[in-house]
Amino acid sequence: MQRNALRFVLGAQFFSALADNALLFGAIELVRQMAYPEWSIPVLQQFFVIAFIVLAPFAGVFADGFSKGRVMFWSNGLKLAGAAAMLAGLNPFLAYGLVGVGAALYSPAKYGILSDLVPNEKLISANGMMEGSTIAAILLGVVAGGKLADMDVLYALGFVLTLYVIASLLAICIPLIAPERPYHHGQLPKAFGNFKTALKTLWADRDARYSVLGTSLFWGVGATMRFLLVAWVPYALLITGNTLPANLNGATAVGIVIGAAIAPRVLKMETAYKSIGAGVALGCVIALLSTINQVWQAYALVAVVGALGGFFVVPLNALLQKRGHELVGTGSAVAVQNLAENSIMLLMVGAYTGLSHGGVTPVSTAILFGISFSVLCLWLALAWKQSRKISAVQA
Repeated sequence: MQRNALRFVLGAQFFSALADNALLFGAIELVRQMAYPEWSIPVLQQFFVIAFIVLAPFAGVFADGFSKGRVMFWSNGLKLAGAAAMLAGLNPFLAYGLVGVGAALYSPAKYGILSDLVPNEKLISANGMMEGSTIAAILLGVVAGGKLADMDVLYALGFVLTLYVIASLLAICIPLIAPERPYHHGQLPKAFGNFKTALKTLWADRDARYSVLGTSLFWGVGATMRFLLVAWVPYALLITGNTLPANLNGATAVGIVIGAAIAPRVLKMETAYKSIGAGVALGCVIALLSTINQVWQAYALVAVVGALGGFFVVPLNALLQKRGHELVGTGSAVAVQNLAENSIMLLMVGAYTGLSHGGVTPVSTAILFGISFSVLCLWLALAWKQSRKISAVQA
């Protein structure tokens, strides 16, 4: 039963992520057609991630309090409603924000369900499958979304609606699994206090704390890279349209699949912290965008970025799920992770928007973000190493 349940989970995640990534390029093209300024395109991401921050205290309660397969189904319904609102001509920023609400509720359930289905020693492998499914969806989603958006934005949005329907049908097929921490009347009003307790508990745990910081930095720079590529391609390669930026995002996804597959073969749960070295290298490679002026070079470089990213983030995700499951419940741990990750994404994409609005070139922005990311990862690696030494002495 668990194997079949895992297949439905991976299938639902694949089609939901496929829709998410195709929708982004449909939304970008819609914003352009509605004559919003070019610098406002990253603001789409701001509307999306704000839901993760606002709902963070409640998303974990929701995921842990009900059968996680049903939570995935309900959350996909909200994503479907947001995409339909966009297709109906409503404000694209608000509609994309509704998709963000669905995604915020969906995320703790899709990751939290893994610890319900597999033992701890297989969590890195299960995370690798989840990330592989997600990244394959990103690869196909960005390519299809960019291509369809260049043809007709209505094609892209119709495609997205169909995918969300398929994801919902697969989610409803996930067998009912007993809630990790069953919801009871009056629990929701106490959610903020419980979330605060979970946040303090995870922050006090060394491995949970540094895992959250590492994954937050990764997704922050990842979100920024998506929009940076949209601006960098016409600036550096003199090619317009959505197709090439989407394809480059797809090449990044291929790299992440490779990195995610290598990570569990090289690192174990107790050595997951060593993946941060890949983060230091990742930032350096991003900075090399300043030297690229050929399409093939761009494909090669972003594939390397992806491989380093996959190797970097998968072990940290698995470690956080293990510690979260032991300390506060997996759903609550992922909700805390979502708060941290999306807060960093909000800050980084906001900084990118400010730089873009201020006239800083995409090449200069790539250098700045790449070097900053490397420095932050280096600090994180040194701090974690020092913390482990202190713990060893105290033991």
